[in-house]
Amino acid sequence: MHPVDNTENDYEEDGEPSPKLMRLVEQEEKEIKPHREDVETINLGEEDEENEVKIGTNMTEETRKKLRTLLKEFKDVFAWSYQDMPGLDSDIVQHRLPLKLECPPIKQKLRRMKPEVSLKIKEVEKQFNAGFLTVAKYPQWVANVVPVPKKDGKVRTCVDYRDLNRASPKDDFPLPHIDTLVDNTTTSSLFSFMDGF
Repeated sequence: MHPVDNTENDYEEDGEPSPKLMRLVEQEEKEIKPHREDVETINLGEEDEENEVKIGTNMTEETRKKLRTLLKEFKDVFAWSYQDMPGLDSDIVQHRLPLKLECPPIKQKLRRMKPEVSLKIKEVEKQFNAGFLTVAKYPQWVANVVPVPKKDGKVRTCVDYRDLNRASPKDDFPLPHIDTLVDNTTTSSLFSFMDGF
């Protein structure tokens, strides 16, 4: 058997590439870049407080005016600080992690960090002051707080959940497919980043 040669279909009689082939080459050369839209920053708070949100500028001025009015009307819906998120009553909802029975609880050894890094970790203190975090005297699982330096010099606070992840059964369908999420936005005139959650 001989391999099928379709190259004659890709070239016209004068030896020039066909328009179909040229389109394919152009598509290959295109670099797919993320969509970047100019944004406008709006302060929904009073003069002495900054409650800023960003909205896109690729809409009519009338739509932007209506959106600004809507955001200002419902500014109390947004959580501007940890104090605005007191938490949920455990009678209403509780979050539990399913664990494999064969995995024993693991208490990680305390990881020491440099004093200058400790001073930069303000996120834990903010969450503790807001009542997000509480002290557990005899926990079954202990995971270390891991400081990760960011490019701007600040420190991102992460938690080392590797041991807990190994003990959790894997979710075969953790998130909806991205194409489904994108398709769901096609009938909408506006899209908010909050819709992603």
